Amino acid sequence: LNALAFFIPPENRVVSIEDTRELNLPRENWLPSVVRTGVSAQETGNVDMFSLLKGSFRQNPDYVIVGEVRGKEASVLFQGMASGHASISTIHADSVETLIQRLQTPPISLSPMLVNSLDAVAIMTHTIIDKYETRRMREITEIGEVSPDGSAKTNTPIRWNPSDDQFYFLDKMIVFDKISQKSGIPIEKLKQEFVLRTKLLFTMYQRGIKNYGDVQRIINKYYKKPEEVLAEFGIV
Repeated sequence: LNALAFFIPPENRVVSIEDTRELNLPRENWLPSVVRTGVSAQETGNVDMFSLLKGSFRQNPDYVIVGEVRGKEASVLFQGMASGHASISTIHADSVETLIQRLQTPPISLSPMLVNSLDAVAIMTHTIIDKYETRRMREITEIGEVSPDGSAKTNTPIRWNPSDDQFYFLDKMIVFDKISQKSGIPIEKLKQEFVLRTKLLFTMYQRGIKNYGDVQRIINKYYKKPEEVLAEFGIV
């Protein structure tokens, strides 16, 4: 969540909600919220994630980030997504299929219509690389459509291959269709922008630019002056 939040436009208002404070977003327009446990047997002063999430949508956020979805708060989060609020969160599941099932069964119990608000899922995994335990992004899967019976049509444009520790990209992304329909930007132009941003990130990696502040500064500048940043890094 910390890494993804780097790519939220700097002028956007971000509201985060967590059980334990783990997010640290180097941005000005950020409203962090943390669950508070009551101080008596009657839980006087208790503020749970459900209450925080309901209140967050009154703050007119551009993005809502929830540390982890476990129960009834998922209903509020997905209703917010369905009404147009961009949201990012985590949940424990070992595959997209398991995730879809978990969202629709107790204690979360979302309807297939609400699950349809989900755009993409990034699956993380623990693995052994060169005898060292590490983590990898196993795949990024797009959710195309969730039918009334709860099954989902999916597309996996990015997948990690454990045999050679490489990532493979499929040049077909549902998200481009969605963005094009919403904004009117041609799909080819979206793909060109995707390539430019990919080159920029890779060039930053090659130059060893990994400091949080430096990365955020470059990304923020790209939103305002993309041509200047691309020229600075020699990207055409």
